[in-house]
Parts: sequence; structure tokens; C-alpha cells
Amino acid sequence: MFLLNLQSKVPIYEQIQSQILRFIEAGVLNPGDKLPSVRQLAMDNGINPNTVAKAYAEMEKNGYVYNLPKKGVYVADVNLQDSRSIQIRTILEPLKQSGITRDELLKVIDDLYQEEIC
Repeated sequence: MFLLNLQSKVPIYEQIQSQILRFIEAGVLNPGDKLPSVRQLAMDNGINPNTVAKAYAEMEKNGYVYNLPKKGVYVADVNLQDSRSIQIRTILEPLKQSGITRDELLKVIDDLYQEEIC
């Protein structure tokens, strides 16, 4: 189910989160669907269980999944528009905290979308 690139510069826990979000947005995962256990996902991909646990914990913190102790982790009922807003905020918040201004961000965003038009 998960295709993780262990050589990527993107942390594995972020790759797991990203793929789960894509599965939710595509309708592959629906509210109430059970995710693989931490141990199972770690074994299947040859990664540390703590990495999977971190991905699941972050997703739970952001409201994408919920954990039922001793039963597993399940997909939460997610409003896809809210999901996109949360993803954007997750990306922008560290940039804001590092001192990047709104004007700098808007300039880069405008440049990026101008490249797509060309």
C-alpha cells in the first residue's frame, strides 16, 4: 500500500503522512477505515516502528486519524477543504516563524504560478 523512498531527503514519517492524505483525498481511504498497525507498516517497509508511530501521532494531532487504544488507528471524517487548509498552514507556519514575510511568500507563489502559465 505504501511506497516509501528510503533514499529521499523527505523524512519517512512525512512520506507516510503524505501518502495517507493522498489516499483520503482520492477516496481510497474512507472515514472509519483501519490503517495498518504501527508494527505491521514498519515490518512491511523495513523501517523503525517509532517512525510510523510519529507519523500516526502527527496525523492524529491534525485530526486526520483517531486512535482507539488496543484496537488501532482509523481514518477520521475529514472535510477535504479543511484538509487542504491544514496542509498549507503546516507548510507556511515554519516559514513565517523563520522570518519570511508575507510579501516574500506572495512573490514566490506568484512566480511559481506564472511559470505554470508559460
